[in-house]
Amino acid sequence: MKAKGDRNDGGHHGRHVWRYRYNKFGWTTRSSQMYESRLLRIGSPLFHFGILVVALGHVGGLVIPKTWTEAAGVSEHTYHLTAVVLGTIAGICTVAGLAILIYRRRTVGPVFTATTRNDKLMYALLALTIALGLAATVVANIVGGGYDYRTTISPWFWSVFYLQPEGELMAGAPILFKLHALSALVLFSVWPFTRLVHMLTAPVGYLTRPYIVYRSRDDQRGSRPPRRGWEPAGRL
Repeated sequence: MKAKGDRNDGGHHGRHVWRYRYNKFGWTTRSSQMYESRLLRIGSPLFHFGILVVALGHVGGLVIPKTWTEAAGVSEHTYHLTAVVLGTIAGICTVAGLAILIYRRRTVGPVFTATTRNDKLMYALLALTIALGLAATVVANIVGGGYDYRTTISPWFWSVFYLQPEGELMAGAPILFKLHALSALVLFSVWPFTRLVHMLTAPVGYLTRPYIVYRSRDDQRGSRPPRRGWEPAGRL
């Protein structure tokens, strides 16, 4: 089983590498801003702000051991309160932003036309994973008496990361946490084939990219002196 896990993990990363190496034109968000920008200006910041905080919260809850936060002087009550408040706010922002983006993609004709089946699957899995995560947080920590996932789900996550999964650690977890983890694994499995790969890159090349030169076809360029950086260029 371990060898099989190694191959699967390597294949998952290998698909990212292959796509970036041989399909760079497909490594894109396929921006639709030219078709509609009003809803995009609202939904995109909401979604990206929320998902960034959610991701940082998952790192703090799953990756950082409980003993580390206790050694830093952060009590369990303080950690729990901070995680619930920030997680709920970030989750609401993420859901609201995603709802606006999905509404925009469905109701704006040109944007809907540019939507592929792959995009629809990605949006469905993303929405399901986020909704289950928010529901688990609300039900377990606000409606219920709280659930310390750092003693069960966090060790399980590390066991999966080390390719030695210990399923018994998830046996006693609430059903919403189990469904959230399952939907996240499905989302990660299709990740390399969707537009979500753009989050693995940053536009660092823009910092060193040369200027784009625009040349006018009009021989009479006006009487005002050109602005700096827009000096007339000679004809080719």
